Amino acid sequence: MILSLIGTAHAADAVKAEGGSAFPPFDASTFPGQIFWLVLIFGALYTLMSKVALPRVSEILETRAAKIDGDLQSAAAMQEKARLAGEAYEKLLADAKANAQSIGQKAKDAATSAADQQRKVVEADTNQKIATSEANIAKARDAAMGNVASIAADAAAEIIKRISGVAPKADDVKRAVASIHS
Repeated sequence: MILSLIGTAHAADAVKAEGGSAFPPFDASTFPGQIFWLVLIFGALYTLMSKVALPRVSEILETRAAKIDGDLQSAAAMQEKARLAGEAYEKLLADAKANAQSIGQKAKDAATSAADQQRKVVEADTNQKIATSEANIAKARDAAMGNVASIAADAAAEIIKRISGVAPKADDVKRAVASIHS
């Protein structure tokens, strides 16, 4: 590279000696000005990126992460409710069995029939509650995980738009994000 610059400088001197003017970027007398403008523009771009663009991207990413954390905490709370409902069901079932045994000693056939009916109703109700809770947990988890790709696509599109000044196609961004997640 240095050799090519030296050769270029010699060629520029030869063109000047012949009475013509050298190509300005290869003219050694313009190097200080070129270096000055390079440093000035690079510094301005660096300052712009570090003070404006990158803090905005960082803020967007932090907001998205907070939303995802909130959704995951909500799903964990629903899972805890389902666990408590299961424990209550087990306790209720154990109480019903104990009750059925005491009644069975007095009138075995009548008590067994009544306890079975009661247990089936309680079990169906509890199963319904557990199924509903599990469905809610699954929906919340799926919604949180489904939003991850959308959030990533939105953030990537915004970053590309801010850096390049051109908004990318939504399908291209979604395909790129999907290829990363798979």
